[in-house]
Amino acid sequence: MCGIAGAFSSKGSIAYQALICATDKMAHRGPDSKGYFTNEEETVFLGHRRLSIIDLSGTANQPMVSADGRYIMVYNGELYNFETLRNKLPNHSFKTHSDTEVILELFVKFGTDCFAWFNGMFALSIYDSQTKKLYLSRDQVGIKPLYYYRDEQQFVFASELKVIQNYCSETSIDLDVDRNAVAHFLHLGFIPQPYSIYQKVSKFPAAHYAVLDTTNGQLALTPFWSAASHVLHDSIVNEDVAFNQYKDILFGAIEGQMIADVPLGTFLSGGIDSSLVTAVASKLSSQKINTFSIGFNEAAYDESVHAQNVANSLGTNHHLFKVSVNDILEVVPSLLNVYDEPFGDSSAFPTMLVSQMARKHVTVTLSGDGGDEMFQGYGMYAWANRLDKPLVKAFRKPFYAVTRLMNDRYKRGGELFNYPDESRIHTHIFSQEQYFFSEQELHRLLPGNNFNFAAINSTSDVRKNISPAERQAYWDFEHYLQDDLLVKVDRASMQYSLETRVPLLDMKVVEFALNLDYNLKVKEGYGTKYLMKKLLYEMVPKEIFERPKRGFSIPLKQWLKGPLKYMVDKYLDKAMVEQYGYVSYTEVSKLLARFNKGENYLYGRVWLLVVLHWWLSDK
Repeated sequence: MCGIAGAFSSKGSIAYQALICATDKMAHRGPDSKGYFTNEEETVFLGHRRLSIIDLSGTANQPMVSADGRYIMVYNGELYNFETLRNKLPNHSFKTHSDTEVILELFVKFGTDCFAWFNGMFALSIYDSQTKKLYLSRDQVGIKPLYYYRDEQQFVFASELKVIQNYCSETSIDLDVDRNAVAHFLHLGFIPQPYSIYQKVSKFPAAHYAVLDTTNGQLALTPFWSAASHVLHDSIVNEDVAFNQYKDILFGAIEGQMIADVPLGTFLSGGIDSSLVTAVASKLSSQKINTFSIGFNEAAYDESVHAQNVANSLGTNHHLFKVSVNDILEVVPSLLNVYDEPFGDSSAFPTMLVSQMARKHVTVTLSGDGGDEMFQGYGMYAWANRLDKPLVKAFRKPFYAVTRLMNDRYKRGGELFNYPDESRIHTHIFSQEQYFFSEQELHRLLPGNNFNFAAINSTSDVRKNISPAERQAYWDFEHYLQDDLLVKVDRASMQYSLETRVPLLDMKVVEFALNLDYNLKVKEGYGTKYLMKKLLYEMVPKEIFERPKRGFSIPLKQWLKGPLKYMVDKYLDKAMVEQYGYVSYTEVSKLLARFNKGENYLYGRVWLLVVLHWWLSDK
């Protein structure tokens, strides 16, 4: 696991020292070694920071040069099927035991075709010194990050936005805020790809590769994987067949992701996803698995007892960190430095704390991310089905009007009926489930901002005649998972030089879930995640999980009126809001008045405005 950076300049020599300085801004991603490359003309730069996980020797350091001397590569990630892929190169004499060398030599022999064979998490760049072409590629799900800046004369890419920010600052390039990205952030709580907070900086799309021809500056993006291309005409409907396939695939995925030359553990929240990953890892391990969980002093948010029960059942070496308000307050100032752009998911704070704790014991952790999207785990999916009913469609406006006269719970739920039209229902359902701004609210809040949510509401044409719940889950898979959940875990863990792997998003698991019948994901008596639960209950008693689902969150609505109120007062002050002019202070003041009078469900909206103005004042 590492950090990568690179650049190309068509105006002459690159700013070499500025690029080295910028690359070293992500030393936390790779504290074990660093390396840099520039071509003879000094128009191309590659930089690397290494966190050693597989083959700890110096021979596996990067940038790595191919055996024929023609190609130079920097790579961030882990390839779990690299040993199998090594067999495609029977005549090659390998110098290392690393996946890096396998990737590079596969590219030498097979070119861009090899990207579709990779099962892992990766972002990489390869420079062909003969054709003068620079290649970039990112994994199928978008687990590993990759940003790029492009103007008429130069192209800069990096694992983290701060590298590009620093380089542009050092070379006097102005980065302008993208108002469309601001609107997306206030609607979703994150900035979805291809946007970033800056106009000329984009997130590199998952499951794509790019070719930059440095002789003429032309950039071409090409997809190498899509969900739609891996869906069968008929889904898997036989329960016994499906269960046996899932068990074999999941055990194989977790076994492959436990390969490391450093200590390994799992994040354990006590929920279905992390418990299943931990249970399988415990079955496969010859020694006790290290598990890590976090608890809250506020009982309503504390699930640590459930994690402890799972750990006791599996006999893991469990580590629990109880979080207080003061613990959160200590990491609050570092949020912007970790995430680089406005990021509204407040569970980033406990994720940072549990990562910090885990790094004291291990270098690699397994996470349970991906189970909800693949197996219908979120309540918003039931809402998608509900809103599709003819009676609800016909009377949704009256339903909404009635809820305006009721208590907070019904007011909040009633917002779901008030979607603008069906073409933008995915983001509406998501935003209202997360307590964020609706599209209608944003039109009042963002005067003169001509935002458009049409593109972000599109989903892959995965299968005809799927339920609205499944369609909403595909939207989550392509957007929420990639640009919120995976971002949250990647930045939080890598801040402490901790590699986090996500076996529920192994490509074999993903492609299996894409072809699984809905009735094997949601079943009477089990609820959601049926197949996952059936497998888990073979290893951990069902009784441990007989409780309502809770998210991994902090008591934000209470804290915004208590220990975090100073942030509301500071960043939503009239002078502050009007200084930047992105939102209407009149609307902000109305929102704060309602929140302070008891409409507590508005806390998510307040938090997003705080984060936005915090970032604007800090950039």
